[in-house]
Amino acid sequence: MHSIRNFFCGQWSSSVRLDNKTVIITGANTGIGKETARDLARRGARVIMACRDLEKAESARGELMEDSGNQNIVVKKLDLSDTKSIRAFAELINKEEKQVNILINNAGIMMCPYSKTADGFEMQFGVNHLGHFLLTYLLLDLLKKSTPSRIINVASVAHTWGSIHLDDINSEKGYSPRRAYGQSKLANILCTRSLAKRLQGSGVTVYSLHPGVVQSELFRNLSKPVQIAVKVFSPFTKTTIQGAQTTIYCAVEPELDNESGGYYSDCAPALCSREASDDEMAQKLWELSCQMLSITWD
Repeated sequence: MHSIRNFFCGQWSSSVRLDNKTVIITGANTGIGKETARDLARRGARVIMACRDLEKAESARGELMEDSGNQNIVVKKLDLSDTKSIRAFAELINKEEKQVNILINNAGIMMCPYSKTADGFEMQFGVNHLGHFLLTYLLLDLLKKSTPSRIINVASVAHTWGSIHLDDINSEKGYSPRRAYGQSKLANILCTRSLAKRLQGSGVTVYSLHPGVVQSELFRNLSKPVQIAVKVFSPFTKTTIQGAQTTIYCAVEPELDNESGGYYSDCAPALCSREASDDEMAQKLWELSCQMLSITWD
């Protein structure tokens, strides 16, 4: 197992403890999110699993508590496809938690048929980008009070599959599941850059990452032939444990204390596409996101 992990993540491993730290992980009940929660729970963190499916989350919570020996794991309801749910979740956290040291925006939806969120956003852009953008905005004051703190956006190499279509952000003129997924992941990286600039000197740092191709439930919307192809190539895809390593690296690696705004893969800085480094587009996307969510975030 270790040799495979090392193949992807070099020799990276860390004994960093997270006792007396609080972590929020969206989509922590399956896949990479669950493995991230397992690792951070073993490090002693208070782990808040922010999930849509409470039944699944409760069973994952039981497994993680038993496995990590950490009883400080809680489940809270969060549906990223509904801004009312996001606001209710944030209100609860702001009221009940005295600190949040690490926010991991991990939940995602991949290549689904065309549908809209409760607020009328295209589902992938709405959940993967706007939902997490709003969540981060609503928790930012608490993160600033909890410094040094980190925000981690799980993006993807799929950011190269799409462009930001400012004039058709909800894919109403034409929908390609793949391009819309790419657009949402590109948005994650662009907004990581913008947020890092805004947070300079605040003690809050921000990271985006590509977890690697992981055999997880994200593939549930793919066609049968594609699913078979994924299985055939599975020696080259990561297990969820390997897939979680770069998220964990961005959450705990001490060397990243003074880094912010970067994109990582295989537990190391990585190159993103030229579009993902376009600061002018990042600013336009920021303004459009605020407008779509009716928030003022300078």
